[in-house]
Amino acid sequence: MADRMQFRLGLVGYGEIGSTLGAGLRGAGLESIACYDKYAFDGPYADLIQARAKEAGVTLVRSNAELAEAADLIASVTPGASSLESADAFAPVLTTRHTFLDFASATPKIKQGVASKLEATGALLGDCSIEGTPLHGYSMRMLSSGPAGERVCELLNPWGMQIAYTGPVLGTASGIKIIRSVLIKGIEALTDEMLLAAHQYGIDEIVLASASKTLARPWMDTVQSLTPSGVIHAKRRAEELEMSADAVADAGVEPIMARAIAQRLRWKASLGLKDHFKGVVPRTYQEALEAMVLKAGLKPNA
Repeated sequence: MADRMQFRLGLVGYGEIGSTLGAGLRGAGLESIACYDKYAFDGPYADLIQARAKEAGVTLVRSNAELAEAADLIASVTPGASSLESADAFAPVLTTRHTFLDFASATPKIKQGVASKLEATGALLGDCSIEGTPLHGYSMRMLSSGPAGERVCELLNPWGMQIAYTGPVLGTASGIKIIRSVLIKGIEALTDEMLLAAHQYGIDEIVLASASKTLARPWMDTVQSLTPSGVIHAKRRAEELEMSADAVADAGVEPIMARAIAQRLRWKASLGLKDHFKGVVPRTYQEALEAMVLKAGLKPNA
C-alpha cells in the first residue's frame, strides 16, 4: 500500500455520501477535513448535519470561500442538478493549489460544463462517480477520470478508499455511472412494478422465486443469452410484454415499465434484424449490438 499522506480535504455537502466520507476518512486518520453545506446552520436538517460533523470531527464552515481556504482537495458531493451552480460558486475562490472533484451523479456533458466554468482558476480538475453503496462505508467502490483522476487515487486510496482511475478524459467516470444506472435503477423500477402486480394476484412470492432462479446465473451469461437472441425474437417478446402490460393493468397497477419495454422491443423488431441475420442468432452480444447500431443509423462510439 502506498504511504498515507496528510492533506487538507474539503467536502461540499454533508448528506449521506459526504458524511460517510467524512466519518470514514477521519476514522482512518486523516486529520484535516472541513465541510461546507448550505443547510448546516439553517435548514430542516441542520441539527443532523451538525451532530454528524461533531461526532466525526469534521469542521463545518459557512461559505465556499472558507472551504477553499481550509482545503487543498475539494470534493463536491452535492446532487447532480447542483453541479453547475456549485461550480459557479467556487470559480472565484479556487486557485492553482486546489484539486477539485465533482462526485455528483451527472452526465459527462455536465461534468465538462463544470470544468469549463473552473478552467480559468488553474485548479486541477477531475470527476468521480460512486459504483458502490454507502452500506459499504467510505470504502465503497468509486471511479475517477480527468486531469485529477490519478491524483485522487494517490491521495485517497491509501486511506482505505477504493477509487479506480478510468482515464484522462473528464466525464468518463460519470458516464460509466450514469449509463449504468439505466440498468441498475431500471431493475429497481421493474421489480417494484412486477411485485405490485403480483401481490394483487396473490402470487408475489412465487413470481419472485421463479424470477430469482432465472437471474441466479452470472449477469454476463444473461447478457450473452438475451441480447443475441433478442435480435431474432424481438417481435414475439414485444407481444408477450404487451400481454404483461395488460395483466399489470388488470391488477390495478399502471404498467409504466411494461409498456416502455414493449415499446423498446417493438423498436428493435422494426430494424429488420431477423432478416439481417437470416434467422440465425448471432454468436455474441457485440455482434447483435453492432447490427442494432448499423440498422438504427447511430454513430458508433458517439
